[in-house]
Amino acid sequence: MLETLQKSTVSTQRPFQVLWAYVTILVLIHALSLLVFLPWFFSWTGVVLWFGGHFVFGTLGITLGYHRLLTHKSFTCSRWLEHFFATLGICCMEDTPARWVAIHRKHHQYSDESTDPHSPLVAFLWSHVGWVVLENPEHRSIGFYDRYARDILQDPFYLSMERHAKCMWIYFGHAALYFLAGLAIGWVQTGGYLGGVQFGASLLVWGVFLRTVTVWHVTWSVNSLTHLWGYQNYETGDHSKNNWLVGIVAMGEGWHNNHHADQRSASHGHKWWELDATNWIIHFLKLVGLAWDVVPSRVPTKS
Repeated sequence: MLETLQKSTVSTQRPFQVLWAYVTILVLIHALSLLVFLPWFFSWTGVVLWFGGHFVFGTLGITLGYHRLLTHKSFTCSRWLEHFFATLGICCMEDTPARWVAIHRKHHQYSDESTDPHSPLVAFLWSHVGWVVLENPEHRSIGFYDRYARDILQDPFYLSMERHAKCMWIYFGHAALYFLAGLAIGWVQTGGYLGGVQFGASLLVWGVFLRTVTVWHVTWSVNSLTHLWGYQNYETGDHSKNNWLVGIVAMGEGWHNNHHADQRSASHGHKWWELDATNWIIHFLKLVGLAWDVVPSRVPTKS
C-alpha cells in the first residue's frame, strides 16, 4: 500500500521537469551562506542579525504571517499590519504569499494522500526540499489559485506580488539594504572603505544568506520531520506528529498533530509543556489592540 501511495504521489509531479531557476537560487544562497566559515566575514553584529532575523523574518513573516494569518485566518489585524507581516515573509524567499498559502491549504486537504504536495511517505528529501525544485503544473494553473487562494488574490497587494518577479526584487532589495547599512557603519567606524565593505559583507552573509538558509530548513522540517517522528495527541487520519525539536526551533509549529486536529486555532500547543511562542505573540498583539478575532482551540485541551 505504501509503495502504491509513493508512486501515486510522485506521479502528480510529472513531467519531472526540474525548476532550474529554483535550483540555482537554492544552491547559490546555500553556497553564499557557507562564507560564514571564513573569518573575514565574521562580526558579532552579523551573528545577532542572524539570530534576530529568525524572529523578525522567520517567525513574524512565515510562521505568524504566511501561516497562521494568511493561510488559516487564526486572527485578524489591520490590512497594513497584515501586509507588513507578508512582506517579512517575502524576505525569506519562500515563494509568493498566494502560492505559499495555496500549497499549504492543499496539503491540509490531502495530508499524506497521493495529491499531498510534499508527503514524506514518498521520501524524506522529497518532503523536505525535493518538491520545491520539481515542476508541478497544477501549482501554476489559474484553477489552483482560484480554488485555494482566491481570498488572498482579491487583495491587489498580493495579486501584484505574482507579477514581474516583485518578490525577488523585494528579497534582493532588503539584502542590498543590509549591505549598504553595513558599508556606511563600517566606513564610519574604521575610517576606511575596505572596513565598510568587510562589515557590510558580514551583515549580508550572516543576516541575510545564512538566515535565509536556516529559515528554509526550519520551515521544510515542518513538512518532513513532523510527518515522520513524534507523537500524536489526536487521531487525524494522517501521519502528522508533534515533534519537540521542531516545536522549539519553529516557535510552536512543531506541534503539528495538534495543528492538523484544529487547523484554524491560533494555539498549536495543547499540553502545558508544548510551548508555542507564536501564539504568545498573537495574544500580545491582541492585548495592545493590534489583533482581534483570535480563534481559540476547538478540541479538548490535553492535560
